[in-house]
Amino acid sequence: MLQELSHMDRITQLQDEIQQILVIMSRTVAYLTTRVNFLQVSPEVPVTKQRKPDKFDTPEVFEANKKELVTDLVTKAKQIEFLINSLPEPEPEETQARRLQALEAEMTIANQEYVRAVSRAKDLHSQISDVLKTMLVQDDADLLEIARGTA
Repeated sequence: MLQELSHMDRITQLQDEIQQILVIMSRTVAYLTTRVNFLQVSPEVPVTKQRKPDKFDTPEVFEANKKELVTDLVTKAKQIEFLINSLPEPEPEETQARRLQALEAEMTIANQEYVRAVSRAKDLHSQISDVLKTMLVQDDADLLEIARGTA
């Protein structure tokens, strides 16, 4: 059981790392599309728009930031790869099928025990209700006798 929890912790860590790499990728795309000036890449396609100088980074700063973003992405990808490699090998289908059959048998037994317990509880409830009704009827009869004797 403890080993299964450890595997689940790794899966949770993997989910967190994947979420983080998606955030890094999203921010990278946002940076690359908003902090660069428009450049002409083909003589047939002229640049028709320019950004204000305070809205884009200098080529040196942009290159340095690109390298940092690539480093962040590669580091996160390696962390994800490490977590994936640390996960256990999947068990064979036959083993899974046997384990599921055993769990199903346990569940059937537990369900039968539950049905018996509910039935027993209903019987006990009925018995207690009968006893209480008898007591109330007896108390009403006693009160009636007392009332007749004093009248």
